[in-house]
Amino acid sequence: MKDLPPLCAKTLWAILNDELSDETANQLVWDSLGYRYDPASGQWNSQMVDPVWAERYPTPPDFVASRPATVQLTRSIPKADKQLLKESLGFKGYTLDQLIPRLTRRATMTNWLLSYMKAQEIAL
Repeated sequence: MKDLPPLCAKTLWAILNDELSDETANQLVWDSLGYRYDPASGQWNSQMVDPVWAERYPTPPDFVASRPATVQLTRSIPKADKQLLKESLGFKGYTLDQLIPRLTRRATMTNWLLSYMKAQEIAL
């Protein structure tokens, strides 16, 4: 994976505002889930990935394109963290004309990253 931007408010807003490429947004989630790419073998290593994820997705899924993967991502967010987009970032949601799967999946990815940051005690 290429160098990733830091997990911070600026990066999270870039995901929400569609200013960060889908590839980079996916890579941030993949890295946080524990997926590692081995350029020497050209293969993904999922040894650090939660077994539930690794079994279903031995290679990291495209969260922007895959509804089932995003549903699993949503389900893996603890109930107490479901509103972190509003609580931590003050995100008010998308307007009606913006309610398209691509953007709502990016919001899910961002909320999951906020939950991950909270669990890892990474300051916003």
